[in-house]
Amino acid sequence: MTASELPVLLCERAGGVLTLRLNRPQAMNALDGALCQALLRELDAAAADAQVRCVVLAGAGRAFCAGQDLRDPAVAPGGAPKDLGEVVASRYRPLVLRLRSMPVPTLAAVGGVAAGAGAALALMCDIVVARRSASFVQAFAAIALIPDSGSTWLLPRLAGRARALGLAMLGDKLPAAQAEAFGLIWKCVDDEGFEAEAAALAARLAAQPARALARTRALIDAGAACALEQALDAEAQAQRDLGFAGDYAEGVAAFAQKRAPRFTDR
Repeated sequence: MTASELPVLLCERAGGVLTLRLNRPQAMNALDGALCQALLRELDAAAADAQVRCVVLAGAGRAFCAGQDLRDPAVAPGGAPKDLGEVVASRYRPLVLRLRSMPVPTLAAVGGVAAGAGAALALMCDIVVARRSASFVQAFAAIALIPDSGSTWLLPRLAGRARALGLAMLGDKLPAAQAEAFGLIWKCVDDEGFEAEAAALAARLAAQPARALARTRALIDAGAACALEQALDAEAQAQRDLGFAGDYAEGVAAFAQKRAPRFTDR
């Protein structure tokens, strides 16, 4: 089977954990139209599948994702000018919004370079764990573009304005350990322990109360742009909703009985 005949996205299920693995290793998993469509389709399917309790985003081969494939006819220079805004609006906006609205926790397992839109998709996940040899690159300035796929919204929230501007304007490769120190990712893991750590984190997330975790994400995202009074009101409403759900009763019962809870709400 030739590289062009391979599926661009691999879907692997293990219990409640669904791993979506970008599978264009010959192109460092660079994103083209087919891969973006496949990823959005599988994320939508996972959101509708009550058996999925955690989604892991990973890459095949030595890279996580090199960003937009510049050989893609939709963006490659030559001939009539390309509307790059349409590509961002039609491909990346839906992916980013889908990741931020998943009803289950998301984990990015970054095993190699994550550049451009690839870095944005990784950082949009709830938790990011990276191999120590991995790196993150805001590669846009090198081709005279601005960070997209939500990067201008996310980077200053994660790392602050000064670091966001430095990363975006200079385009330096940021090692995983430095990304952890900057607050961009949850954890940098030694290469030999990376796969086991990512699998353990995914299993742990899958056992957590999915509905409460998704609501936590939404409140934290909204809280960055609202007043304290609004945040308090939103928290009260969330606790009201979750208090009537089955997972709350299960969590309290498990605590009282000194056993592991079995959460099922989505």
